[in-house]
Amino acid sequence: MGSIPPNDFIPIAEATGSIISIGEWVLEQSCQKLALWRGQSDKQHLRISVNVSPVQFRSVVLVPRVKQTLDKTGAPASKLRFELTENMLAEDIDFVVQQMNRLRELGVSISLDDFGTGYASLAYLTRLPLDELKVDRMFIRSLDVEAEEALLAQSIITLGQSMNLVAEGVETELAVATILP
Repeated sequence: MGSIPPNDFIPIAEATGSIISIGEWVLEQSCQKLALWRGQSDKQHLRISVNVSPVQFRSVVLVPRVKQTLDKTGAPASKLRFELTENMLAEDIDFVVQQMNRLRELGVSISLDDFGTGYASLAYLTRLPLDELKVDRMFIRSLDVEAEEALLAQSIITLGQSMNLVAEGVETELAVATILP
């Protein structure tokens, strides 16, 4: 079948429950790479971001598995970041916050990915223990022709900065010149 894009296989993996084992494999591979880089002076500064499915994130075994994998591989938790999407916030915000706090206690940082497209209200942002807010590409891709998108992206970045979050997602020179003064 060749290469299958994530948008095609992730919903199937979530529906069948196989996303848990896929996510564990990705975590294991990522931590092994971080442990390898730890021993290489030219790569010690590198980090790995791992997208975590809502199904995987809501699993009660997630945090113990992360701890076990970090311990087993010797990967530095401070170099591991979990990227979560806004749709994770649609249910049981208290559990989400608890799960995020448990991960951060291990040293794993948390990023809210694709911000501005889903369920996150501004009230949630004050409760979530985040390290990074990532602007959705939808707001960035046509900055040269859509003034409203530039204004919205700039507002999201300003919001993230005011909350001491790293704002990420502005990846081109045009985007930087359009959004940031």
